[in-house]
Amino acid sequence: MLNLLKIAGQMAALSAQLQQEATELTVKLDWAEKLWHDAAKQQAKLTASREQWGDRLAFACAEPLEPLATQVPLPVAPDVHTVLATDGSQIAPSHHEIAFCYLINVGRVALHYGSGVYPLLDSQPELFYKNEDWQTARRWNIPLEEWLSTKRTVAEAIALADLAETVRTRRPHEPMVAFSDGSLLLWPLEAWPAEPRAQMLQDLTAAWARLQQARVPVVGYTSAPRAIESTNFLRLQACPFPAPDCRQHCGDRRTLPCSTLQPLRDATLGHRLLPPHHAGPLWQSHSAIAQRYPDPICFRYLHLGVEVIRLEMPHWVAADPVCHGWVLALTAAQTHKGMGYPVALAEAHNQAVVTAGDRHRFFALLDQEMQRAGLHPATSRKEARKRHSIA
Repeated sequence: MLNLLKIAGQMAALSAQLQQEATELTVKLDWAEKLWHDAAKQQAKLTASREQWGDRLAFACAEPLEPLATQVPLPVAPDVHTVLATDGSQIAPSHHEIAFCYLINVGRVALHYGSGVYPLLDSQPELFYKNEDWQTARRWNIPLEEWLSTKRTVAEAIALADLAETVRTRRPHEPMVAFSDGSLLLWPLEAWPAEPRAQMLQDLTAAWARLQQARVPVVGYTSAPRAIESTNFLRLQACPFPAPDCRQHCGDRRTLPCSTLQPLRDATLGHRLLPPHHAGPLWQSHSAIAQRYPDPICFRYLHLGVEVIRLEMPHWVAADPVCHGWVLALTAAQTHKGMGYPVALAEAHNQAVVTAGDRHRFFALLDQEMQRAGLHPATSRKEARKRHSIA
């Protein structure tokens, strides 16, 4: 039990720390804004420099595909359109339970606007219990929670492709966008061995290829993004050396001369630079994991009035003016309808979430099935004690 009286005395120190960080952030923002405007004047030179010296940089920075001064007003959504979304949840495996297994539950949503068609809201659970389901993780020393999270993300993409193909068949010409919760980039894969990483990426991008075939643009919606790829581009402008060769000029330095921008996030700078209800310039990610995707991953920051969000998309979506227009318009409409967060993603989460009651009923059902099979499962004494506290 948390003793709030004891923690209350530490709140004043926390408040003072946050006040100091806010003051320092204002200074960083002022400098970053100046660097941004200076970089806009010589964007072509900096982009060429990033291309030439990218493998010598000590940081990953994105490449702007449009002028840095770009500010696109968010368009109005068409009266008739469809929004798709998936989200996932899971019951993680535990050696303390009656059986070592796990479950992935993917929530699916299809919302039809202006057509009078009833929405689809359901979930698709899948139970994994065979040894081969986690043998790959064990063989490659991948943490089981990380493996399960990545498997869930791929399952969400496959479910989204299945849904898009079905809906597109019924509504062949309607504006449509498929939302994924969070980044399209599977960041944990950077540290994975080549074989399991390649398999996960193959399954993920195969699902996206089906979405492209159906001409349903897929986007990753990240609320409160923490990325710094765009602000890292400004470090090229801040570099005091003739060329941004970090290995030669800064190899023995404990801190880089351009690192004073850190830890300024892209979204924080976006609040300063972007007017509400506008999108900033289009960028292409050059992070290590992005290099392994067959189609480049692009992104924009959108100021939606309540927050600045990061919207990621495969390059084919960014290169298609019609699909890109659908993405911007339907994202703005969904966020407005959802009072700050897309309705479709919120409903997909609600369909996917596994509550404590769901978990209890799941293991009760499993217990009944095992006893019917002549087995006599039991939880560990630790788990049993936690469920029946004597306090």
